[in-house]
Amino acid sequence: MIIFHSDLDNTLIYSYKHEIGPEKRCVERYQGREISYMTEKSLELLEQIREQVLFVPTTTRTAEQYDRICLGTMRTPYALVCNGGILLADGQENDRWYQESLAGISDCTGELKNAEKILEKDPDRNFELRFIRKLFLFTKSRNPCSTIGRLKKALNPEQVDVFGNGAKVYVLPRYLNKGTAVLRFKERLKADRIIACGDSEFDIPMLDAADIPIAPRGLGGGQTLHPNWIYMPGDRLYSEELLAYIWNTIYKLKEGCGHF
Repeated sequence: MIIFHSDLDNTLIYSYKHEIGPEKRCVERYQGREISYMTEKSLELLEQIREQVLFVPTTTRTAEQYDRICLGTMRTPYALVCNGGILLADGQENDRWYQESLAGISDCTGELKNAEKILEKDPDRNFELRFIRKLFLFTKSRNPCSTIGRLKKALNPEQVDVFGNGAKVYVLPRYLNKGTAVLRFKERLKADRIIACGDSEFDIPMLDAADIPIAPRGLGGGQTLHPNWIYMPGDRLYSEELLAYIWNTIYKLKEGCGHF
C-alpha cells in the first residue's frame, strides 16, 4: 500500500486572498462565504491520484476546521488533524489514537502550562488563548516575533516547539508533529511507502519521514539541508506541480519504468 499524506493550506488549497487564476473551484465555505479554492487542474489530478493510492490529508487544522473542506467527489476515509494528534476515520474521531497522542505528550504538561502562563500575560497577544484538545496552544500576536522570542527564551526546546505563521503563534509538544503521526499511521495500516508534501515548518518532520518527500523550493533551507527531498521548481502553482509529479511517478510505477 502507498499512502499519500498532504498538508492542505498553501499546499493543495489556497485562501481567497491568494490569486490562483480563473479556473478554480471553491472547496471551503465559512459562515456563508467562500474562503478557500483549488484549481480545476489540481482537483482533476487529485481525483486521478486518489484512484491509485490512499490519500490522507494531514493538517494542523482542528477537526471542525477540516470538516469545512470538500476535496472533490471521492470519499476521504482518513484524515490526520491537530498536527497529527487526532485521527478521523470516515469522519469520526478515533479515541484510541487520541489517547495515545495524549500519552505521548504527557511529559510536556509542565512546559505547556508554563507557555500558557507566559501567553496569558503577553503584552502583544491580541486573540484568545486556545488549548486545542489538550494537545497544543494557539493564539495570535500583533508582534509575533516578540511573542515567539519570549516563549523560546523561557521554554525547554527539548520538550516543546514554538512556531509562527503570520500573526499566529503555536506551542506544540515535540512529540506532536506530523512526522510522528505519519509513522504511527504507516504502522497502523502496514503501508509499504509514503509520499508526503507540504509547504511550512509544520511539514518538515512529515517530509523527513516520507519515502518521497515533496516541497517548494526554499523550504527547510534547500537541498543542502535536505538532499533527499524533491523540490518543485516553482514555475507554476505549487499544488499543480506536486500533484503532476506524483501522478507521473505513479504512472511510471504502473508501467514498470520506475521504483521507490
